[in-house]
Amino acid sequence: MEEILKRFASGKLSTEEAARELKLDGIGRLGDFAKIDLNRQYRTGIPEIVFAEGKKSADVADIALAHATAKGFALISRASHEDVAELKAKNSITEEDLEVDFNEVANTILVKKKGYEFTKRGKIGVIAAGTADIPVAEEARVVAEVCGCEVLTVYDVGIAGIHRLVKPLEEFVTADVAAVVVVAGMEGALPSVVASLVDMPVIGVPTSVGYGIGGKGIAALLAMLQSCSPGLAVVNIDNGVGAGTFAAKCVMHRKSNTQI
Repeated sequence: MEEILKRFASGKLSTEEAARELKLDGIGRLGDFAKIDLNRQYRTGIPEIVFAEGKKSADVADIALAHATAKGFALISRASHEDVAELKAKNSITEEDLEVDFNEVANTILVKKKGYEFTKRGKIGVIAAGTADIPVAEEARVVAEVCGCEVLTVYDVGIAGIHRLVKPLEEFVTADVAAVVVVAGMEGALPSVVASLVDMPVIGVPTSVGYGIGGKGIAALLAMLQSCSPGLAVVNIDNGVGAGTFAAKCVMHRKSNTQI
């Protein structure tokens, strides 16, 4: 990066050429199996998140340690106990002083340098309809926090006891959250209800919780897509990562408009 900036300052590169080379420079190569997008957070506001499912634990560890060494942290989703063990083993022989935090509910691993702090940009809310939906809600929470959000959570407030929803929504409005992530399985009605009660964007996350026909999240997904409550966006089944990052974008957009 420094070399590119020197060539730009000396007039050897145009603005467009320098911008292109900086983007290319942000793609780090790791052996023959991975390309690490180190500049993604600068381009999009969202850091690269390592999807562990389907990858060898050794490869997950190498990618995460390389990213954490370069950027101060790395986040892994859909992680396993084997991934944790491999990370801790490889981390013990590196020169970097890295912490490995495994969230067994969310199946996420956060690797970061000791003392690294995420800059807070704003607040979001995360709601889980039932206790079976908490793993996906926790995934969304962890991702949003890495993206710089302060996250207010409330779990087990599904429509079977809808009176439980009133106080949390009052707290979200009082806290001036930029968006609300609502995670629900079964018939997936809760996001529509929330969207009908608040003025901030609502992100619906269908989960693969349910019985028989329409189970595995299909009924919840279709119900959310057919919602008649305006202001509801919907991500894929069990996609806590997508919901957390979209909510973070809402925070960034609001902050940008405030500064203007």
